[in-house]
Amino acid sequence: MAEGDAVPELGVRVRLDGRASGSDVTALKTWLEREKPLEERMSEDTLRIQERPRTDQPQGHMGFGTEIVLVLAGSATSAAVTELVRYVERAVKAWLENRRRVESGEEPRASVSSLDSDER
Repeated sequence: MAEGDAVPELGVRVRLDGRASGSDVTALKTWLEREKPLEERMSEDTLRIQERPRTDQPQGHMGFGTEIVLVLAGSATSAAVTELVRYVERAVKAWLENRRRVESGEEPRASVSSLDSDER
C-alpha cells in the first residue's frame, strides 16, 4: 500500500428501502447503538456507527438516500465481520418487530451486508 492510500474499512452496511424515512434510519441507528454488544464495542473504540449517503443510487436520485454503516476499528478480521453481520441481522429484525408494534403503515425493507473492501 502506497503512502497516502486509504485503508479499507471492514464492517457492515444496513440499508432501509421501501417506505423508509429519515426518522426510520435515525431510530434504527439509535436502536443499534443501544444493543449491549455494540454499545460495549463503541465504548472500547473498536466500533463506529455512522449514517452516510448511500453509494448505490445515481446522482440526483429522488427519495431517501442514507444508510447506516458499522465500521470495525483496528485489525479486524473477516471472521469478525461475519459475526457482526449475523448480530446486526438479528438486531435489525428485532427493531422491525418493535416498529411493527408501535407504528402503523408499511414497514421498510431492510438489508444487511458486509462493506465492500474498496468502499470508504
